[in-house]
Amino acid sequence: MESTKIFDAEFKFMNLVWDRAPIRSSELVKLAEDELGWKKSTTYTVIRRLSDRGIIKNENSIVIVLKERDKIQKAEAYEFIDKVFDGSLKMFFTSFLKKEKLSKEELEELKKIVEMNSKRGE
Repeated sequence: MESTKIFDAEFKFMNLVWDRAPIRSSELVKLAEDELGWKKSTTYTVIRRLSDRGIIKNENSIVIVLKERDKIQKAEAYEFIDKVFDGSLKMFFTSFLKKEKLSKEELEELKKIVEMNSKRGE
């Protein structure tokens, strides 16, 4: 069973991949060393693990993306909201908005998103 769960270090690595794919695995080794401080063996281990879970594919030393960033972000967000807020988006937003001051533009953008979402649900 493949899992789309990505751990923090893997997510940082995937940002390198998403921004550059398709990319040679040898280039990723260099990038991971420069950006993340990883050894070659660590990078190849993470490439293998992410490949085993169907998130990337390493074929002929070229790494390609199988799961796009937005899909992973969405899955991670749902998991977080489920775990921390018992699956309640309302509780998440209430908690978030108590701490954060949003600009008028940000509030307007959120209103538009909510309105578009409510029209889809009709």
